[in-house]
Formats: sequence, C-alpha cells, structure tokens
Amino acid sequence: MSLQASILFSNDARIQENNHIKQYVENSKAAFTALFLGKELTVVIKEIEREKQSLEKIRMVAGAIARELGSRQVLKAVIHADPMKEALPSLQPDELVTAFVEGWHLGAYKFVIYKSKEDLTHTELIVGGGAEFQPFIETGKIRAAATNFSRDLMNEVPNVLNPETFPLILQDEFSETNVQVNVFDKEKLEEMEMNGVLTVGRGSKYMPSFVELVYKGDESKPLVALVGKGVTFDTGGISLKSGRDLSDMRMDMGGAAAVAGAMKLLAASNAKVNVVALIPIVENSPDNTSVLPGEIIRYKNGHTVQVGNTDAEGRLILADGLIRAGEWGADHVVNIATLTGAIVNALGTKLAGVFGDEQLSNEIRMLGKENGDFVWPMPLVDEYDSYLRSNYADFSNISSKGEAGSITAGLFLRRFVPQSCKWLHVDMAGVMESEENGYYPKTATGFGARLLADFTVHVSK
Repeated sequence: MSLQASILFSNDARIQENNHIKQYVENSKAAFTALFLGKELTVVIKEIEREKQSLEKIRMVAGAIARELGSRQVLKAVIHADPMKEALPSLQPDELVTAFVEGWHLGAYKFVIYKSKEDLTHTELIVGGGAEFQPFIETGKIRAAATNFSRDLMNEVPNVLNPETFPLILQDEFSETNVQVNVFDKEKLEEMEMNGVLTVGRGSKYMPSFVELVYKGDESKPLVALVGKGVTFDTGGISLKSGRDLSDMRMDMGGAAAVAGAMKLLAASNAKVNVVALIPIVENSPDNTSVLPGEIIRYKNGHTVQVGNTDAEGRLILADGLIRAGEWGADHVVNIATLTGAIVNALGTKLAGVFGDEQLSNEIRMLGKENGDFVWPMPLVDEYDSYLRSNYADFSNISSKGEAGSITAGLFLRRFVPQSCKWLHVDMAGVMESEENGYYPKTATGFGARLLADFTVHVSK
C-alpha cells in the first residue's frame, strides 16, 4: 500500500531528463503509466496530440487512474493545475480542471454494498494550484455526484427499489435541497386519470406511483419538463421476457434515474432554471390481475390504445407523463427511457437516439459531445405512423411491422406531446450499462443526468 501518489504529464522535466523512464512511457500503449520515481509512486499521463485533446478524453483518463490507484489502495493523489494547462493547451483551464475532477470521481465509483468482502479504498484527489481553481473543482464533484446518484438508482436491486420505495428514496435525497417532491399514490393516480400507469402497474404487489420533482431556480425562465420512465423491474408482464439472466431489467428505470440525477445536479449548482421532473413508476409483473394483450387503455386526453404486447409498457406510462407535462404548461419537454432494443441495433452501445425537434436534436447532440452523454439524431418517419393502426382502438402500442421499432415508439409518444411545446425523445436502451472503460465501471452508466441538466441550462439562457 502507498499512502500517496503524484500525477505528472510526460512533458514534466523529471520524465524528460530520465531517458530510461521517458522511453518506457513513450513505448507504453496505455494512456498512463504507474511507476516509481525514487520511492514515490508516480502516475505519468502520456502526451495527447493537440488535435485529439478533448474534455471527454481527460475524463476517461482521470477515471481510469482513479480506479487503478484505488485498486492499489493509495489513499491520496496529487496533481497540479498549471502543468495540466501546459500539457493540454487547447482546452480551457476551468473546463479542464472540472473534467479531470469529474472523471476521477466517476471512475472511482463502485456499487458493492451487497458484497461481504470488498476493498472500498477511494483515493482522495488533491488539485494544487491555488484558490482560483476551487470553484472548478467543486463543479466537477457536483457533476460526478449527480451521475453517481443516477448509477446508484439504476444498480439498486428490485427487492429494495420498487414503486413504493422509489418515492421514499427521492424524498430522502432531496429533503435538504430546494427541490419540492410531490408523490401521487394509487388513489391520486385514479383521480388524475393516469390510466397508463395504473394499467401497467396492476399486476405487481407494489402499487404504482408518480413523482414530481420541482425546482424553481428562476421562475422567469421557460418551463422545462423532464419525463423519465420508471419501470423498476420489467419482466415483460404477460408477454413474458425470456433469457438466461434478466437481472439488468432492474435498470429499466434508467430514464427516471436520469431525470432525478439531472435535478440533483441543477439544484446543487443553484442553476437559474425553471424545471419539473415527471416520473411514472411501476413494476411490470405477470399476475392474475395483470394487463392482458388486447385490452384497451383510455387516456385522459381522449386517446384509446390497444395493448398489443405488454412488454411495450414504457411508452404506456410515458404517455401519462407527457400529458402531465402539458398540464404543467411546459415550454420544452424531454422524455428519456430505456425504450427499445431496436435503438441498440441502430446505434449500438455508445450512443442514445434522440427524436423530435430537429434544431433541438442537433443542439443536444453538441451538448452530449462535450459532456460525454453521446446522442445521435434519428428521424420520425410519418409514413410509419400507419404501422400503429388498430382495428378497434385509436392505435396500438406496437408496430404491425417487424421494422423501425425505435421510430414507431417515438411516433407513439408524439401523439401525447402537448401542442404548445418543443419536444425531444431520448431512447437510452443501448447506453444504460457499460463494460469497465475509462470512468465507466462495469455496471450502470448513469447516462442522461449531465445531458438533461446541461440541456435545461442551455434552453434557459
């Protein structure tokens, strides 16, 4: 065990003047090298070509170093801001420090509370350089804490996080903040005619719920509504899923985790925004009371929907969230969900798909490029709208064709979007979890917390 480590860049004089170490670092294929300079453990970050320098690259390197030093049980690591600026001149110093701190705390994340034996060493990061960098350090910590909160929610096991306990967890998390938490139980849902939530949640022993998180940092700003799918476990319902291990279906509330994390980030940053998060919460389970394929749901806005498949449940509860966004009078609405396997086929596991307003889709793509929550604009093809046709309801919750599943899901949701607002739909099914890489652990990613918070600030300027 080493009590302390230093973090240097390869252009440091101590590296350049030692030919043996200089060559060793240059020949390494890794982004950084851990070695001893005398008796001190030292991490040397390899030179990053100017055209390849980016904030995301820095976050990834910092996260990997944090995990490496944690595994070595190092208690403290020191890096100085001035050498960081010199090694990465193409990046703004404030953003650079924030990115390194953010990546560090994201990379150090572990979800091991149920392991009886696990090393929990978290290497403390010290950034030298004076008080001028302290605000940027704090910003990095806030952004990481919000994302890690989203990760905690997604990783939590289904016998702990369910439609009855999830609201309590949110109440506890925001109890000492400026975020108001409104919780609607089954009786209130019936009064509010949230029939999608009530129908999908019917088969579970846990009663469905709906949570509103309200933050009024500046009520003069346009109201942003963030709608997050909160399926705490998705068995598929009567249309039962098959598979060797369905444990990751506890992460089907990734959209809810994203909007909750975004609210944590905005509140902790004292952001001058006006925002409400809307979270429909259910467990999709088979039972003798569960919704059956062929049933009709009548929504508050008058639409009737045929349930063609109970495993296309996310859109059924998001519909209630979108209707509620209209009741709030939102100017901008973003819904986010682990919605379709089709988006994984289209974009893989590095990008979420974003549908809706063309200009905003491109703007949120650029925000994601900067903050690491990558999205790619996808089309809503009007000709595919007919695929949702039903013989005895206004439309179905599934497509009649075996194609364009992520697009038809977006078209379904579009029917519930308030006419007076600008709308985006983010399908994050492919990015809800990750292999260990950079600041990503082998677990839930916490995708969306940073993206939605930054988007809210962006449209509030």
